[in-house]
Amino acid sequence: MLPRRRFLTLAAGAALVPWSASAQAYPVRPVRIVVGFAPGGGADIAGRLIGQWLSERLGQQFIVENRPGAGANIAMDAVAKSTPDGYTLLLVSPGAAINATLYDNLPYIFIRDFAPISGFLRVPNVMVLNPSVPATSVPEFVAYAKANPGEVNMASAGSGSSVHVSGELFKMMTGVDLTHVPYRGTGPMLSDLLGGQVQVAFADIGSSIEHVRSGKLRAIAVTTLTRSEALPDLPTIAEFVPGYEASNWWGLAAPKGTPSDIVDKLNGELNTAVADLRMKARFADLGGTSLAGSPADFAKLIADETVKWGKVIRAAKIKPE
Repeated sequence: MLPRRRFLTLAAGAALVPWSASAQAYPVRPVRIVVGFAPGGGADIAGRLIGQWLSERLGQQFIVENRPGAGANIAMDAVAKSTPDGYTLLLVSPGAAINATLYDNLPYIFIRDFAPISGFLRVPNVMVLNPSVPATSVPEFVAYAKANPGEVNMASAGSGSSVHVSGELFKMMTGVDLTHVPYRGTGPMLSDLLGGQVQVAFADIGSSIEHVRSGKLRAIAVTTLTRSEALPDLPTIAEFVPGYEASNWWGLAAPKGTPSDIVDKLNGELNTAVADLRMKARFADLGGTSLAGSPADFAKLIADETVKWGKVIRAAKIKPE
């Protein structure tokens, strides 16, 4: 029989082995990437794209699990409460920053309950007009809206969505009075924008670009600080409204307490992905650009966006639907 002290030493060592060994061999079974939105949208496409990359690189399936509802809060709460072993990940979107102020009494606190891994993709929104609006540039639109206060309808994919807060930020920075009309999703929003029931939207580029190319919608600017390769001739809003910036971005996070070497391994894979020419081409197809960096860089992005959108939500008195 082993002496008690020797037994306890060996037992303590054995208890540590699974964490270390699992981190070195990770993953040894399929991994879930929980997406808080329905299949087919930008978040779902981004999640499946990075999941395919990780599956090919790490030899296990990274499976997207769609858990839509409550502005992605259902998904975020589920992942926050999952075992922190690297086998349940969250696809992080601007909702992680927006919801911190938009919703009261959330069952999770993002900065407390998650370990950011890395961003990987940034996609602009596009300021698009129904062609009936007599404006072909941001300054012309601002002048038209100021001449018709409250009469221009601004559509969004829902109260508190990235599309909505992008528009509210524009209103704050230009002083225009636009009437917000929320829809339940991008499809109905674009349908009414095409039909002329609403006049302007800050739509995501993936859903709106074909309507722009066909001439059914008029794009006048993108919301990111730099021009989009997908619409290279289109100026940024910031070229006319200094300091304006809004975008969709996606990354991965794990529950707080996930071993740091697993987080670092996944971070390395994401940074390898965004540097890959094939992946860059896929990102360009989505109208986006690579978003790389350390876990600390991604945590800072989320923190900065939380402060930024918190100010907009409070100033505009935005409430969830």
